Amino acid sequence: QVQLVESGGGLVQAGGSLRLSCAASGSTGSGHIINAMGWYRQAPGKQRELVAVISSGGTTNYADSVKGRFTISRDNAKNTVYLQMNSLRPEDTAVYYCNWKIKIVVDLSLRDYWGQGTQVTVSS
Repeated sequence: QVQLVESGGGLVQAGGSLRLSCAASGSTGSGHIINAMGWYRQAPGKQRELVAVISSGGTTNYADSVKGRFTISRDNAKNTVYLQMNSLRPEDTAVYYCNWKIKIVVDLSLRDYWGQGTQVTVSS
């Protein structure tokens, strides 16, 4: 019932910037709270890794490799989470996935939603 749609990926030269967006639509069918929203990435031949996360309270956390370069933010009115990526490096090349971790309030069950991914390619 919940769909996450990512946008903003593309090809950029090293040192450039991209802004990823992940907009949620649909409904869980029940009251819920968002525990966290985050961005993960997966490069070819590597495991998916956490890039950045923002909690329901607004607390953020970043992978060491992106600290100082990436910023995660959200717009609750638009049901959207963003990832501003600056000073991009070739090693940032990956498919980026947004993720929402949602708790259903009626039974405290957890649901994990993923976007389909958006390709980010950083050239040297």
